[in-house]
Amino acid sequence: MTDTIPCRGAAPVGQIADLPAHEAAAVLFLRRWTGTEQVERTAGQEADYYLAQIFEMLHRFGRRPLMRHHAGCSCLGADEACFAQLIGGASDGDREDTMMIACLLVRADAAPILTDIAQMAALHLRRRGAKVQSATAQDRACPARPVLH
Repeated sequence: MTDTIPCRGAAPVGQIADLPAHEAAAVLFLRRWTGTEQVERTAGQEADYYLAQIFEMLHRFGRRPLMRHHAGCSCLGADEACFAQLIGGASDGDREDTMMIACLLVRADAAPILTDIAQMAALHLRRRGAKVQSATAQDRACPARPVLH
């Protein structure tokens, strides 16, 4: 098969444009994350700091590496959609749903911590207005890749 997706987590399930701005911004930050950034907590950059903390949690305690698409790809992968739901639930103040999504992403003992960090990230993403650059058309050659690997 030539058109197979390397992991179900990379399967396109939607479009970035269909997400609320703060969720889309979080997914685009996830796509650009390399794992080598040293993000400091500075005024105006709190969202980036908390997102970096989330990615560190996903790397250390994740059930498996999340799959992501290229930063310019307009499609939304299954793992990316799950991550967007984590941020969306946290933004809405729905702790139980956020905790359920966190349990899908990390070990059960790390889920409450991930939930708390997601709430902080969502708060700061909404506060700064989460400006999102529009993605380009879906890239057929867009190989999803694991986060932080």
